[in-house]
Amino acid sequence: MFLRAIARPLMARVKQTTGIVGLDVVPNAREVLIELYSKTLKEIQAVPEDEGYRKAVESFTRQRLQVCREEEDWEAIEKRVGCGQVEELIEEARDELTLIGKMIEWDPWGVPDDYECEVIENDAPVPKHVPIHRPGPLPEEFYKTLQGISSDQTKLDEAKPTSIDSESKA
Repeated sequence: MFLRAIARPLMARVKQTTGIVGLDVVPNAREVLIELYSKTLKEIQAVPEDEGYRKAVESFTRQRLQVCREEEDWEAIEKRVGCGQVEELIEEARDELTLIGKMIEWDPWGVPDDYECEVIENDAPVPKHVPIHRPGPLPEEFYKTLQGISSDQTKLDEAKPTSIDSESKA
């Protein structure tokens, strides 16, 4: 009885398998995640501060790093992050580091303001064997919100003076 009370919690912390083919158990997953997330935060600094990609990566990486620092147990990390097993999180973090390097190389935020992109419209019929995705109707709430925003914008536009002369006459 005494042995079970002590041994069971210790045995529960040892992961035998991920249950995912090709994804091996990482016994020191917490330490690996902390290292990867710290490296990610360091490398993302090369991306301009005002870019959405950088903001998103910094946000979720900081949150996950905080969870890894606060929790000692892999099960608690998995539960709090809520995005799969720690081994999957390790793969995601490695992939993100690879993507950061590619994004820096590609420099998608370096497009000049006056750059014009050619738009090619293709009206060719879609072959019958190719499925066409036609989204269903949007919820009624969407249209009500859109109408509310549109009417608010119209009211704002009407309230604005059209020129400096009209302000001085009033």
